[in-house]
Amino acid sequence: MMSFGYNSLWGLMILIGDVWAILNILQSAASNEKKLIWVVAVVLLPVLGLILWYFLGPRNGGS
Repeated sequence: MMSFGYNSLWGLMILIGDVWAILNILQSAASNEKKLIWVVAVVLLPVLGLILWYFLGPRNGGS
């Protein structure tokens, strides 16, 4: 029988966050080169890349 613990839940949350970040990166108005760099960072460094993108990544619109 397969049991899911906190590690599985944590991994699933990171996966969902990374997919959300990649979708937002691809929809941003940034240049293709910057998009590629951010996607690679999020894929290779799932937790750190997600955190860095959240604080430093390209934004849509805004004031």
